[in-house]
Amino acid sequence: MSVLVFADSAEGKFKKSAFEVVSYGKKVAEQLGSNLVVLTINASKNEDLYVYGAEKVVSVSNDAVQTFNAKAYASIIKQVADVQGSSVVILDSSIDGLFVAPMVAVALNAGYASNVVALPSATSPFTVKRKAFSSKAFSNTVISSDKKVIGVSKNAYGIHENAVSGTTETFDAVISEADLRIKSEKIEKISGKVTIADADIVVSAGRGLKGPENWGMIEELADVLGAATACSKPVSDLGWRPHGEHVGQTGKPVASNLYIAIGISGAIQHLAGINASKVKLVINTDPEAPFFKAADYGIIGDAFEVVPKLIEKLKAFKQA
Repeated sequence: MSVLVFADSAEGKFKKSAFEVVSYGKKVAEQLGSNLVVLTINASKNEDLYVYGAEKVVSVSNDAVQTFNAKAYASIIKQVADVQGSSVVILDSSIDGLFVAPMVAVALNAGYASNVVALPSATSPFTVKRKAFSSKAFSNTVISSDKKVIGVSKNAYGIHENAVSGTTETFDAVISEADLRIKSEKIEKISGKVTIADADIVVSAGRGLKGPENWGMIEELADVLGAATACSKPVSDLGWRPHGEHVGQTGKPVASNLYIAIGISGAIQHLAGINASKVKLVINTDPEAPFFKAADYGIIGDAFEVVPKLIEKLKAFKQA
């Protein structure tokens, strides 16, 4: 019996979530008195995972899955789980992870719990705590099937070093034509910026910025903080910012350590998508904006006055 973790990567480099799920998987394996196996697909530095407790890494290299393909990934995970005798399979709860995990669960005839935020509170019955109702509540979910699939919520467990002397072995996965029926023809990426998925800090703005020509100060603030930039749905709908920056329930979910909302009123769909962020700071001229009720800190003021002063203070602090 083993615990299998899928450590996701992009262009050969591990995503931040990979280190979190390996950290999580190591502790689950200890709870179960089992060994940890980590699966990687087309990753270049598998030894990086040893730092977080990956005793054994199973490496798959296949040109057919150089770009993400949910069905092919699910097939590979299922094959490795069968060979390794894995009773628990752990993935992240990213957009890709939420796509792949149900397919893995079906293939393994396993129960599946997504958006898990803590280690199992019990292993018999196997019980996990997970987010519910758009992060407004938690539920304690029992997985009663023999095999179990867990999706760990981003930034919920954290990254913990637990260095081991790991080993890596290769695995020749069988990928059928049916697995590759859906193909990506074009992928557009913004380079040179912190991505929303990996960011510890996200600086987001809404219609209070009045137009795309005013986004320079948002990008400058993000640059000073080493943060990702984001926006509300109306902003992306108006074409002020790319749709890839739209965060919220209908956009990309955010679970950053710090979320700064500038000129965003706080529609319920937006709040639902960013509610998992640990600290929320709001800057808005309207003291009645709904976002203030959800915020940890709030500044009532004009963004065009507050943000430049904030940038100035942060730059002075960094130079001190």
